[in-house]
Amino acid sequence: MLDRLLVRPGTTAGLAARDTGDRLGLEKAAGEARLDELSGRIDALQYRLFAEDRRSVLLVLQGLDASGKDGVVRRVFRHVNPAGLTVTSFGVPAGVELEHDYLWRIHQALPQRGRIGVFNRSHYEDIVAVRMRNLAPEDVWRRRAEHLRAFERLLVDEGTTVLKVFLNVSREEQRRRLQERVDDPEKRWKFRRGDVEVHARFDDWIAAWDEALTETSTDWAPWHVVPADRNWVKALAVAELLVAALERLDPRLPEPESGLEGLRIA
Repeated sequence: MLDRLLVRPGTTAGLAARDTGDRLGLEKAAGEARLDELSGRIDALQYRLFAEDRRSVLLVLQGLDASGKDGVVRRVFRHVNPAGLTVTSFGVPAGVELEHDYLWRIHQALPQRGRIGVFNRSHYEDIVAVRMRNLAPEDVWRRRAEHLRAFERLLVDEGTTVLKVFLNVSREEQRRRLQERVDDPEKRWKFRRGDVEVHARFDDWIAAWDEALTETSTDWAPWHVVPADRNWVKALAVAELLVAALERLDPRLPEPESGLEGLRIA
């Protein structure tokens, strides 16, 4: 299942051709049960990662508006101790962030050793959003793909596993979710009028993301494209990817102090 999600380095991401409604060969009941199991497994592995205190994991979640990034975080980490987890959402740069290079605020938010960090939107907005909103000339945003490949090489070399996921939602499902935000008073605060313009340029946004993923899927930090029209499928896929990454790390508990076997506390 995981192999079909991979954007192999040197190949195109092919976002428009991928099935956003793919069930990955599962039915919902089995998928939900598996997701619950995986969330518990993430908790156990994160406990060992925290105790080992040598390496970290960065989960990068990207996708169009209403692709469901927040929901993925809630469902995947529902059994995980929050002490070992950090979630960062990057908005429009402001204040002191504007006084530094565009990666300065990213570096500040990276997970400490022993932690799992989640970027809900990320440094990739500095390519795609900047491009689509004409915030900088082409020669500025285009050279950033090379920057990010090198930046992620640095992270991996220094002990951070970088897991990158693009939540691939269809135009119709995005429209339905945006309309739901307008219609539901509990969700209306999430909606911005600018979302209508983004939706109108859906194909352009997908093309821009396709190019960014193609240029930055590397051997050390490849992209994975997850079908995002079904909430349970996207959460399950992300959980499977994260468990696989943690199991490859195989974090180990530190050796206890010698002489503790058989000790009785008076």
